[in-house]
Amino acid sequence: MDFDEVLKEVGAFGLYQKIIICSVLLPAALPCAFHAYSQLFIAATPQHWCRIPELEPWTQDYIQLVKNLSIPRNKHGDFAECSMFARNYSEMVRYLEYRTPYELQREQSSKLLRLDQDAVVSCQHGWHYDKSMYPSTVVQEWNLVCNKSYYVTLALVLFGLGGLIGNYVFGYLVDLWGRRPSFYAYLLLEIIACAASAFAWNYYSWLGLRFIVGLTVPAILASPYVLAIELVGPERRVFCTIVSNIAYSLGLVLLAGVVYLVRDWRYLTLAVSLPLLMLFSCFFVLPESPRWLIAVGQPKRAARILKVMARVNGVHVTRDFMERLYEQLHIKQPAETVHYGILDLFRGTNMRRKTLIVTLIWFANTSVYVGLSYYAPALGGDEIWNFFLAGAVELPTYLLLWPGLSYFGRRWILFISMLVGGVACVATLLYQQQADVMLLLYCIGKMGISSAFVVLPLLASELYPTVVRGLGMSFSSVVAMTGPIIIPIINHMGQQMLVLPLIVMGALLIVGGFASLFLPETRGKNLPQTLEEGEAVPLSFLLCCCVESEPKNRQTQNKGLGRNRMPEEAAKVYHRVGVGGPAACRIVCSICKKEMRTL
Repeated sequence: MDFDEVLKEVGAFGLYQKIIICSVLLPAALPCAFHAYSQLFIAATPQHWCRIPELEPWTQDYIQLVKNLSIPRNKHGDFAECSMFARNYSEMVRYLEYRTPYELQREQSSKLLRLDQDAVVSCQHGWHYDKSMYPSTVVQEWNLVCNKSYYVTLALVLFGLGGLIGNYVFGYLVDLWGRRPSFYAYLLLEIIACAASAFAWNYYSWLGLRFIVGLTVPAILASPYVLAIELVGPERRVFCTIVSNIAYSLGLVLLAGVVYLVRDWRYLTLAVSLPLLMLFSCFFVLPESPRWLIAVGQPKRAARILKVMARVNGVHVTRDFMERLYEQLHIKQPAETVHYGILDLFRGTNMRRKTLIVTLIWFANTSVYVGLSYYAPALGGDEIWNFFLAGAVELPTYLLLWPGLSYFGRRWILFISMLVGGVACVATLLYQQQADVMLLLYCIGKMGISSAFVVLPLLASELYPTVVRGLGMSFSSVVAMTGPIIIPIINHMGQQMLVLPLIVMGALLIVGGFASLFLPETRGKNLPQTLEEGEAVPLSFLLCCCVESEPKNRQTQNKGLGRNRMPEEAAKVYHRVGVGGPAACRIVCSICKKEMRTL
């Protein structure tokens, strides 16, 4: 049974789908955008310097003088953040008390005292923080600087580790429970954990709650996206993908606006969590995926949803229409429900290869996208503006992708996007001292990875069969989430060499881009429903195309499924995608229009 044909009967992209996508699925991108990156501002590290108790009375009005008297300068001429002069500050205070305010403002510390002969030691009494940007962060509250600066990186690493574990667990739930209940389960857990972290009493309690938030962040974005593409026909999957990513990028821009208005970390935590409770108002509006219901043997529930869909889309629902719909759905209760696991992604040769390639590319994209977003504050200047710019530059790419994905397909756009983004990141090595050029190359790299991040989930969702689509995408995301665990460490190492993280991320993008050339084109193809249908779609090897070859008969054998003959259903899919079933394998190259050999 081809569900896409059934969907055409009730409206593949009518008023029903537009209402669901615009009112529910687009706002559902906000939790991921808010919670994934708000930690950059909640745990922001402002400028700081050693606190000198004896000089506290002069800190308010003569901060520059206090710094000159007590803080050494580094090799770049900036005040050190973790060291101070070892001086008798009590004697210094007695000297300063006899100076007039006018003299204190005019005299330099080098004239007041000979500082070049004083020893330098680490901070002894805590730190002062520049509160012009952030009045309060977790770094300021618990002094996570200098020898504790890695605590901030540790929080990002554990947040990424939570995403890895959460994707693995919730990947099963999205295919076991369904798209709708799993989404609201993630959302509730995420809101509660994030809001509770605003009341954390120490660093470790905050760290544990942020780990729980990390469990849900990647998974909460996958459920509504999978539901969206399963509610529409093949020709509208590009629309769902583009609009979903526009909503995500707007979420990043909106987060920058929220941070601009709310700078205290506790209030900011509440501001990015509690408003998301409004999404529960759509609980009874959001439907379950009828495609998933059919795949798990619940066609009666699917028929009821399709009936509502038909009415809202203006399709006249009659008894004859419903009988024909029931007939197309093959309504019958299976003897038992079949459950699928990760091993099913690797049983067939084609499915195994596609799973590994998609996972590699997903790892590259996730690592670089998260890495570049984390890297924005390191560009210097206004951190909030840099983050706003990093989100805003994504939006123009979607205007180009919208027609591009429809006319040129998925694979080549994915390759070009990753290649351009990778080259831009690597090129920063040549312009380390030119801030404007660095910012321009950063924006090009961000646009490239944003474009690739749009195409990959669409391509993956069209490659994985329905029965394991959520599981397959979650598996690829789980492996990819090892990237956000490693990337904060690489960015932390970049404190010594600013462009090192960009070079690593650029190389990773280039490798992933060339790997994408091995995947088959999915534009205009029906979504595979079963494992057999997914196995029937072969890989495309760039090096094996553009050659003349005579069709030859060969015995089709599905070793991955443990059979000597290809099932009849899979053979039909072979014929449908142009492979010719058990007879000849004829795939046409999209460039030269000649036959292409496949494995």
